[in-house]
Amino acid sequence: MKVPCQLIVWDVLPAIRAAIAGELIAAGVSQLEAARLLDMAPSAVSQYLSGKRGYRIVFEDEVKESVRSLAVDLKDGKVEDLGKRICGICMQLREGDSQCGMDGSSVRE
Repeated sequence: MKVPCQLIVWDVLPAIRAAIAGELIAAGVSQLEAARLLDMAPSAVSQYLSGKRGYRIVFEDEVKESVRSLAVDLKDGKVEDLGKRICGICMQLREGDSQCGMDGSSVRE
């Protein structure tokens, strides 16, 4: 059995990072620049984009908009605390769910 925190670390955070990376690329940012903005290795961005990492959750409307907004702010240099913004998206996902499941998303099995 996975405890809720394991779901966050293994599924939710990688899915958030993958979604942000995808939005950055869609906005015309290079993979190298996306890696720099997200403070991760370029190979991690490549794995997120190819679906090798962070593919288990598909976000729904409100969460997608929060991810899109964060990506735009990153691109424009308007993010002071990336961790805090990602934490906010994670909390938005967990809102109303006592098991830290996926309100606002669907998990792919």
